[in-house]
Amino acid sequence: MFKTVLMIEKALSDADVELVTTLHGEEKVSFVVLMQPRGKQDELLRALDDVALGHLDKAVHEHDESEQPTLASESLEHSLRHLREAGAEAVGEVVEEHPLDKVRAVVEETGADEVLVLTSPHFVEEFFHRDWASRARHKVGVPVLKLFASDS
Repeated sequence: MFKTVLMIEKALSDADVELVTTLHGEEKVSFVVLMQPRGKQDELLRALDDVALGHLDKAVHEHDESEQPTLASESLEHSLRHLREAGAEAVGEVVEEHPLDKVRAVVEETGADEVLVLTSPHFVEEFFHRDWASRARHKVGVPVLKLFASDS
């Protein structure tokens, strides 16, 4: 069985579930999902990303969509349920602080084969290599694959 640590920042869509569960063909996959919602500290970066993508209306109203802890927990449960329905084993938790330290610890504890980072595009962070995937590559000791989440 292939063991994957999956970092997400919002609930998985059907397309996201299909993407991550079919990466390894017919091989069974187990996931440890780490949900780290983007908080208030990232509002400026998200607004800049929205401007870069031409989503000016989102940039102006970004603060209206801040995730609360209960929403993060519900998003995580939704994602775990959909992964299980797709035939994968899945457990997870909401990570409030130090997500990369948590990823490293989970990789070591579970003997994970890889880390998947599934996020929306974050152009400013990616340009400066401050995104999760770039930073995780220097911490975890296993392959890190960055995938873009579906907008649906």
